[in-house]
Amino acid sequence: MHYVEIITALVVLQYLFFIYQVGRARGRYGVKAPAVTGHEGFERMYRVQMNTLELMVALVPSLLIAARFWPAEWVAAIGAVYLIGRFIYWRAYFGNPSSRGLGFGLSMLPVLVLLLMALAGAILR
Repeated sequence: MHYVEIITALVVLQYLFFIYQVGRARGRYGVKAPAVTGHEGFERMYRVQMNTLELMVALVPSLLIAARFWPAEWVAAIGAVYLIGRFIYWRAYFGNPSSRGLGFGLSMLPVLVLLLMALAGAILR
């Protein structure tokens, strides 16, 4: 099974879900495009989407490069932690932004680990 590719596709699917949630929030709170400010509920959902995009820029290449040098199961498992972390982050940020620390940590740490694995793999080979 292609674990890394499945995780990568799930990362993109999760991001699309967050985009959908932003669209729903626009309708629910009456925030018309192209505005990105307005009701706090919309702004929270928008920040989750944008913060996720910011991390994806580092995650996806790190995930794919690390998979060239390390066992796919390890890399996919670390990517799965990221996915779980993003869902925890989403729920926490939307409910109470000050409680988002666990979700942030479970999102950022896998990105850093995968980046280090990618660098180490490239340097050592």
